[in-house]
Amino acid sequence: MRSSDLLTIGELARRTGLSASAIRYYEARGLVEPIRTGGNQRRFLRGDIRRLSFVLIAQNLGLSLGEIEAELARLPRGRNPDAADWKRISGRVRDAIDAKIATLEKTRADLDGCIGCGCLSLKTCRLYNPQDRWGDTGVGPRVLR
Repeated sequence: MRSSDLLTIGELARRTGLSASAIRYYEARGLVEPIRTGGNQRRFLRGDIRRLSFVLIAQNLGLSLGEIEAELARLPRGRNPDAADWKRISGRVRDAIDAKIATLEKTRADLDGCIGCGCLSLKTCRLYNPQDRWGDTGVGPRVLR
């Protein structure tokens, strides 16, 4: 590998739009792995531009750093995500989004049912106390403690 194939942290920052401190943070999280020179200076592969761009795009789409780390960990060491990887990753993210949507839709339906039922009673509430299951365990605010 030629030294011209390597980027300083400043060059990587300029090419990605990230600050050097953000790059060091991503390094600490294991998202990029610099090569150290004899003088212990960081040098990055040109492919790290693509890797950090992937991180930024994934974050903008709502993935947490933990989720991004997990996705990058699925790749062979040192390989950056390609189009096929992104298709697999986006499929998993899509499934997670669909699950969240289903949960929110159920919550909305439950909320509408609760507001509309008019029972105003924990004894008969079909959401919080179906078949008065708490009534058999005694009196007082046991559920809240």
